[in-house]
Amino acid sequence: MSENTTAPYDIIIVGGGPIGLACALEAKQANLNYLILEKGCLVNSLYNYPQNMTFFSSSERLEIGDIPFVTTNPKPRRTEALEYYRRIQQKFELDTHLFEEVLDIKKNETENFYVITSKRSYTTRKVIIATGFYDIPMLLDIPGEELNKVRHYYDDPHYYSGQKVIVVGASNSSIDAALETFRKGAKVTLVIRSNEISPRVKYWVKPDIENRIAAGEIDVLYNSELTSVTETSATIQTSTGIIEIENDFVLALTGYRPNFDFLSKVGIDIPSQTPCIPHHNEQTMETNIKGLYLAGVVCGGLNTHLWFIENSRIHAKQIIAHIKSMSI
Repeated sequence: MSENTTAPYDIIIVGGGPIGLACALEAKQANLNYLILEKGCLVNSLYNYPQNMTFFSSSERLEIGDIPFVTTNPKPRRTEALEYYRRIQQKFELDTHLFEEVLDIKKNETENFYVITSKRSYTTRKVIIATGFYDIPMLLDIPGEELNKVRHYYDDPHYYSGQKVIVVGASNSSIDAALETFRKGAKVTLVIRSNEISPRVKYWVKPDIENRIAAGEIDVLYNSELTSVTETSATIQTSTGIIEIENDFVLALTGYRPNFDFLSKVGIDIPSQTPCIPHHNEQTMETNIKGLYLAGVVCGGLNTHLWFIENSRIHAKQIIAHIKSMSI
């Protein structure tokens, strides 16, 4: 690992998602020297969304940099969002290093930050962490969860054609997976802890899943939990007792969480009590570490429904305004 030999950056942005790009746009407009570091591809979290995903937000609510997001659909799809943000990065020539994971962030004796990555190291005066929450799945912690048939991410429904699929969860990701795999010929059983489909499910999708359940096309077990998985079956605790059903795949789409270990490692205070919202000033987005900021959905801790692209774009303006006021 070689050290960076150039002068310190004004800002290093950890995360190349939509909010990371928005921070870079604001930094560039303010004539600040910045760099985006992204451990995967550009807008990596969006890339890992299901191929057929449709956003809940309308396209104008996903816009950054005052660049229109044009689509002929009522709601944009994943492929359109990937193209939109790629064109943003290309048009503004945002300084971005992809496939370079940030491993640690330390303050040095001059109060600058030393950012250590999988490829090299950098110095910078300020750091913005905009890493989202899609990296670490919420585990079921049950026997058999380590089997290859248990998936915490869902991509293409064709893969499950003709298979007996259990989908765990009642949120948007679970319901989308249940409907899409059913329409590709899977025998789908929904396993839901509560007694209903989540009210947060997209309003145009909720009637669809309810109608499929009412028609007996998709099975559902309310007030139930998956308790174990084998290569050929799954055991479920229901409201009337334990049952075992034949099963080929389990889609445990039970949500994701920020990388709390990384946030703690770099010194950000995180309460032990749920929802574990990392310490930050809601006006400036600065954490308990002077010069280190949070932006985007990572600010919500386990409340992953609190921040979205559409309502956290403002974080970029808040952060850059605060940095400018500090006269770096």
